[in-house]
Amino acid sequence: MAQYDVADRSAIVTGASSGLGRRFVQVLRDAGAEVVAAARRTDRLEALAAETGAVPVTADVSDPEDVDRLVATTLERFGRVDVLVNNAGIGTTVPAEDEPIEEFCRVFDVNVTSLFRLSQAVGRHMLAAGRGSIVNVASILGLVASAPIKQAGYAASKGAVVNLTRELGCQWARKGVRVNAIAPGWFPSEMTQHMFGDERSEEFVRRNCPMGRFGTETELDGALLFLAGDASTYVTGHVLVVDGGYTAQ
Repeated sequence: MAQYDVADRSAIVTGASSGLGRRFVQVLRDAGAEVVAAARRTDRLEALAAETGAVPVTADVSDPEDVDRLVATTLERFGRVDVLVNNAGIGTTVPAEDEPIEEFCRVFDVNVTSLFRLSQAVGRHMLAAGRGSIVNVASILGLVASAPIKQAGYAASKGAVVNLTRELGCQWARKGVRVNAIAPGWFPSEMTQHMFGDERSEEFVRRNCPMGRFGTETELDGALLFLAGDASTYVTGHVLVVDGGYTAQ
């Protein structure tokens, strides 16, 4: 169990104000890490900080100045960044033929460009230290088509996250920095909340997921701690799928 202990680590979690990000902050804190929780909604961050002891930083990951301030705040507070969880992301549901190119680009800016910007900024410090773990939150929709759910921009952006994870994982492998991703299946989050309580959506998941159900928030805990800590010291460029068998068919 010592390999899953992150008590000596400092971490940044983006998109921390709700859903999976909020859970990731709680899990890392419970496992002993010092955590900087970043998101745009200050009130939710402050509530999370009061509950968990995380350090709240209001930041928009698509703003380069906010990214620099986020990294600087973490370094000033803890002197290093051992773990980065790139969880912030957005998406839209619209037929591809009607998706505005501006919206497509905005999804890519948040989900891919901003993820790379923060990984690069944090990665420089990790490379200098000779150690670190970056965990990107991808999606099963970066591995398979989202249809019949119409999310061209989101699916394309998560596919980019998958291969960016492989590229950074390989580039930095010999320098002590590991880069991996979690690809969740159907879990409760702000982007999927419309599916809960909707009979057609719930039937879609029951019919198409071999386990016949949505995931619960606790079922990503092990994947996060595995990739963040020393249990995965020989793992990089890997996408860990947690989807109840959805992509295995």
